[in-house]
Amino acid sequence: MKKIPLFLLLLLIASCTAGQTTNPDIHNKIDSIFREYDSLKPGVAIAVIKDGKLTFKKGYGLANLEYNIPITPETKFHVASVSKQFTAFSIYLLKKAGKLELEDDVRKYIPELPKYSKGIKIKHLLAHTSGIRDQWALLTLAGWQMEDVITTEQILKLINAQKELNFESGSQYGYSNSGYTLLAEIVSRVSGKSFSDFTRENIFIPLGMTNTLFNNDFHNVIKNNAHSYELVRGQYEERKLNYSTTGATSLVTTIEDLAKWILNFENPVVGDHALIKEYNQISTYDNGKPVVWSARPNDTTYHAKGQLHWQYNGHNAISHGGHDAGFRAVLTRFVDSRLAIVTLSNNEHFQMLGKVLPIADLYLAKPLSSESTVSAPIVPQQQKNNTFNNRLTDYTGKYYSDELYTTYEIKLINDKLVLTHPRLSDIILTATGEGKFSGRNSFPFELSFNQQSNKVIGFTISNFGVKNLKFLRIN
Repeated sequence: MKKIPLFLLLLLIASCTAGQTTNPDIHNKIDSIFREYDSLKPGVAIAVIKDGKLTFKKGYGLANLEYNIPITPETKFHVASVSKQFTAFSIYLLKKAGKLELEDDVRKYIPELPKYSKGIKIKHLLAHTSGIRDQWALLTLAGWQMEDVITTEQILKLINAQKELNFESGSQYGYSNSGYTLLAEIVSRVSGKSFSDFTRENIFIPLGMTNTLFNNDFHNVIKNNAHSYELVRGQYEERKLNYSTTGATSLVTTIEDLAKWILNFENPVVGDHALIKEYNQISTYDNGKPVVWSARPNDTTYHAKGQLHWQYNGHNAISHGGHDAGFRAVLTRFVDSRLAIVTLSNNEHFQMLGKVLPIADLYLAKPLSSESTVSAPIVPQQQKNNTFNNRLTDYTGKYYSDELYTTYEIKLINDKLVLTHPRLSDIILTATGEGKFSGRNSFPFELSFNQQSNKVIGFTISNFGVKNLKFLRIN
């Protein structure tokens, strides 16, 4: 296949805005915001929906670096966790049809799920308050790479092997992709269709989202599909995505189709105003208090079934982002201003809200205060690691987890404690306390050794989505 000539490439990029209506001044300012995404690098597609109309759409940069294929409004992107709102909406459609209730125990539909001391309800999965350990956190601790082929069947087997929760269901917030994989499985079992077929027939076809699907098989050929990339040592590398699992992720769509989804919130074709009002409500813990995603002074973000509620300069916003491989997606609705912005990128380094908010500033009324309510994350101070009395030889040996079906061996190499696994690169453990260490595979983790009668008998390991998973020493 020949590369597209430069003049044709520029023509295609220039034609990406055909059919839209927008203020020329705003058009130029948006171009300025995205000027870094030229015809040589992966980029982004943008849509702006204002007052019930798609007023701006354009692609910047390349969808495929190998063949110089430009991004256009018709380019399809994997949108990662932006998928979750469609999964939650599917549950609400089944609720409206009388097929399930949010108070139902999940084991009513997935009886093979372990029985914990307190039952897990559908509403807990929706709100990330189930306590179920996160699937990506589990898989990586079990020795999987994020570019491995990962299927729903494999994830369900791993979830069903878990003996404990991160916390009692309904009591805390803990982001869990596993919960949304389970929700998609419930939709499939209740409807008698694959989750991909259910969403196509009940959401995408009615809304005219003809370029949208939940991709449940990584073998599928998807036309006009963007590839994802990361800049490494000055060169872009492709980041492969081999998921065959849906619910938490794997929605493939375009900015034009997502505009149709957004317009459905104002003038429902799928669902009705009552369903959408309930769906948009902030989730609650079992004690009735709202589920908090993050909180800082004058800046609280709440969770609502695959969406986040927050404020930007006094404007109410509902949004969610997504990040898998090199794909980065953000869908943001400023509900009181009838403004929505969609950005879909295949560039690992895309700044997400850092690009969305400057677009919003072009449309929203003057801020109510001089300070933005979007705060920089607080970075914890790192503890010094050279003051602990750890006899490293005490910790060497083999350790097994029957919840992950996996064995780690801890070795002493060059006077450093090293965690080894057949499918992972060696991981150097850094002391953070007596018997406590940190490390990183795909995600950072903390490891704490357990002793009995002055002998190490095992350890517990925790990361962003797994708390205190047990390994027992086997030699």
